[in-house]
Amino acid sequence: MTTPKPRLFNGLRTALITLLALIAMTITMTAKAQTIYVMDSGDTVRVTVFGEPDLSGEFKVDAMGRLNLALIGPISVRNLTTDQARQKIHDAYLDGYLRHPDIAVEIIAFRPFFIMGEVNQPGSYDYVPGMNVLNAIAVGGGLTYRGDEGDIEILRGHDASRVVIPATLATIVMPGDIVRVAERYF
Repeated sequence: MTTPKPRLFNGLRTALITLLALIAMTITMTAKAQTIYVMDSGDTVRVTVFGEPDLSGEFKVDAMGRLNLALIGPISVRNLTTDQARQKIHDAYLDGYLRHPDIAVEIIAFRPFFIMGEVNQPGSYDYVPGMNVLNAIAVGGGLTYRGDEGDIEILRGHDASRVVIPATLATIVMPGDIVRVAERYF
């Protein structure tokens, strides 16, 4: 004969499973949030309007976060993914210019990232997809003798919406990020 399990045990098990699921979702969402790329000033974008070679080309996102396209003029793409920008450009061409525009948008050159603080060669560097803080430090000439690899921050976003992210050597660096390496005292 088996003895019935107490209800308290079942409730704790359910709560534990729910908690683990929430933790897994949070980790997944954080990883995605770190790697979803949005366009900004300094990016170079290829816009292809299929069947319309005169409307296609390579365009640099200007200081205002816009692409200046033939016929439709400036289109704001700041903080948009390439798919969102494609849809916005599609809708603009559809509004009295083309019947069935077929648009493709791709990033062909990313804006630079910046590294400052206790690195041997602080400055602006070309972004390479998949870059992490360790790669950024290597590009910046490595840590100085006072560089603290345990005290690194990434500043992400614009002045008004800039966030400070505590970073490890494995943290993903995005185009436009500012990597700041602090000084250690001993």
